[in-house]
Amino acid sequence: MKSRNGLAIGLLALGLSVSSAQGAGWCESGKPVKFAGVNWESGMLLTELMSIVLKEGYGCKTDSIPGNSITLESALSSNDIQVFAEEWIGRSEVWNKAADAGKVVGVGAPIKGATEGWYVPRYLIEGEDAKAPDLKAISGLSKYANLFRDPEEPGKGRFYNCPAGWTCELENTEMLKRYGLDDTFTNFRPGTGPALDAAIVSAVKRKQPILTYYWSPTPLLGRVDLVKLDSKPGDERAITVKVGLSKPFHESAPELVAVLEKVNVPIDLLNKTLADQAERKQDAPTAAKAFLKAHPKIWHAWVDAAAVQKIEASL
Repeated sequence: MKSRNGLAIGLLALGLSVSSAQGAGWCESGKPVKFAGVNWESGMLLTELMSIVLKEGYGCKTDSIPGNSITLESALSSNDIQVFAEEWIGRSEVWNKAADAGKVVGVGAPIKGATEGWYVPRYLIEGEDAKAPDLKAISGLSKYANLFRDPEEPGKGRFYNCPAGWTCELENTEMLKRYGLDDTFTNFRPGTGPALDAAIVSAVKRKQPILTYYWSPTPLLGRVDLVKLDSKPGDERAITVKVGLSKPFHESAPELVAVLEKVNVPIDLLNKTLADQAERKQDAPTAAKAFLKAHPKIWHAWVDAAAVQKIEASL
């Protein structure tokens, strides 16, 4: 009986040990939280905000893995990274397939009111010197290829797409075909987001024509006056932005998921913050810390009281 009781106690202790290990929090077990190192302004800022909150408030080790949105969504689906701070739900086939397979989960609403579309400068369609006063919609671009002349292919217009590897680049390429514009416009892909911004700002300063894809939240739309062209019914989609999580992280770190699903920055404040960041030439980590110092009421709603004290002490 004594040996059986000892064996039972030993097995019970072993079971409790295993159960305890399985129940340990993600960060307490020493595993790092790896973020998608996206390369657009709002995504970088949100990534830094979430990273600081988890690191300083909950003792997590954090890392950011660089890449384009498609490769990072693939990495999320295989749990090579755990958090995609700004996932535009439903627009990426990589995300859609991973979600259907139960490999990724979207939570919360870090941004509400996001928009995207094809834009032209207001001076092209309004005012006495407007060169395309009747241009209101994407479907009307076919007769304006010469206005948006491509300097490398003068026989075509130029459409400024997203950088290669962004999800929107593939969508815009399909739209060029769907609107019958792929034969009259070159599908120009800048190397980076800042390169796209530079092309737009340069054209606007010189009051030159430019046709480009763009989105909000972003600092650029606060600096230049662009007008969004109407699209066909069905092409205009409601945009839902969530925090993308790998399924293993979602299942294993409920205490952290509860934080991330509360993260939200009002879009007007986000646009202003991004504009200030650009004007001051701050990197994302610096801008994130400045945001946390300036807007405690915003992020206090994301975390518990103990985390508030820890984060404030770190700032």
